[in-house]
Amino acid sequence: MSPEPARGKLLLFTAPSGAGKTTIVRHLLDKFPQLAFSVSATTRPPRPGEVDGHDYHFLTPTAFARRVAEGAFVEYEEVYPGRFYGTLHSEVHRIWAEGKAVVFDIEVKGATNIKRHYPDDSLAVFVAPPSKEILFQRLRDRSTEDADSLRVRIARAGEELDYRDRFDRVLVNDDLPVALQEAERLVAEFLD
Repeated sequence: MSPEPARGKLLLFTAPSGAGKTTIVRHLLDKFPQLAFSVSATTRPPRPGEVDGHDYHFLTPTAFARRVAEGAFVEYEEVYPGRFYGTLHSEVHRIWAEGKAVVFDIEVKGATNIKRHYPDDSLAVFVAPPSKEILFQRLRDRSTEDADSLRVRIARAGEELDYRDRFDRVLVNDDLPVALQEAERLVAEFLD
């Protein structure tokens, strides 16, 4: 294993599915050249248009388990039954070696684990929907899930909302332009 590069900063954006964290993270990556995205590893199959190494590092369950045994992950979780997601040490080190701050679009348990590993180097932002009802409607409107999968996703989203007070900041995504502006402010202050 190569030596760890000098530590940099980590920005953790977490939220229940459908709250808008991915939209916010993409905006921030366009706005701040000193940020680089941490590509997560997953055992789920790619969706149409997704690219290995860009959207996710797609691993078989066997390869994922081997990496866990090797200590290759900063954190990992079984987010949905049989679907694992995790952050590879190599991703964090790659970005730090480029002299950039790492930005994560990550589920809540993974975010709490990274925050626990890097408490002084990270800012954890919980992106909250205006209400549970609006969040659940956003998930239904996506039309990316079958009925059973949607039920599981809605149940998990409801549980994840209970995590909001465990993070450094809560960013309510009710009006997207306002949420983007607030996210920019938070990031600028943290990077300063």
